[in-house]
Amino acid sequence: MKVIFERPKSLNDKEFTYCPGCHHGIIHRLIAEVIDELNIQDRTIMVAPVGCSVFAYEFFEVDGTVAPHGRALAVATGIKRALPDRVVFTYQGDGDLASIGIAETIHAANRGEKLTTIFVNNAVYGMTGGQMAPTTLLGQKTTTSPRGRNAENEGFPLHVSELLSTIPGVAYLERATVSSPRDILNTKKAIRKAFLAQLKGLGFGLVEVLSTCPTNWKMTPVEAQEWLLSNMVKEFPPKIFVDRVGD
Repeated sequence: MKVIFERPKSLNDKEFTYCPGCHHGIIHRLIAEVIDELNIQDRTIMVAPVGCSVFAYEFFEVDGTVAPHGRALAVATGIKRALPDRVVFTYQGDGDLASIGIAETIHAANRGEKLTTIFVNNAVYGMTGGQMAPTTLLGQKTTTSPRGRNAENEGFPLHVSELLSTIPGVAYLERATVSSPRDILNTKKAIRKAFLAQLKGLGFGLVEVLSTCPTNWKMTPVEAQEWLLSNMVKEFPPKIFVDRVGD
């Protein structure tokens, strides 16, 4: 009998512990499938920082380490420069990458580091209690913006992909979602290209994936999915910003 669907080798058999409705599990599987298909499992190293993303080390069947909050790309840079034959990727949330880690993000991209970053944007600090993140939408209520984010007080949502698109060291950059089967397939293609940018030595690759956070948004999984499509996609429209990888 021909096997048409199975667990990727690059994921272990531990059950995901993410909240119901969270998109981390889908994104994990797509990364693992790409690693398997590119046949790079034995030389891949993952770096996970503080936040819900830190739990990634529990599920991926690859070498990896954790980094202080925001410093994943600094740690990844050191690993890649010491071991240039390895495939190094970071798995980061918006509270980590876009706030305390924004300098590391910008400068890794500006140096054209041969790294791959999967950036999960759920517009809130997920693990630490639902505080406002750099990507929190105007009017969005969080534990630290209970009346909704106000531009005059807290500024505007930070558009990381648009910011990075101006940097010459970026070889692949796309914003995507996993909100439908078609979106999932498109996101997998984006992740593959972000890894290929590294494998081909072209420069820095990043895929921003919009995600739900039903727990901190105080919604059901279905409501959270609908809110993402009605609000986040308008603020952060999916698109390819940079593609030097080609077909």
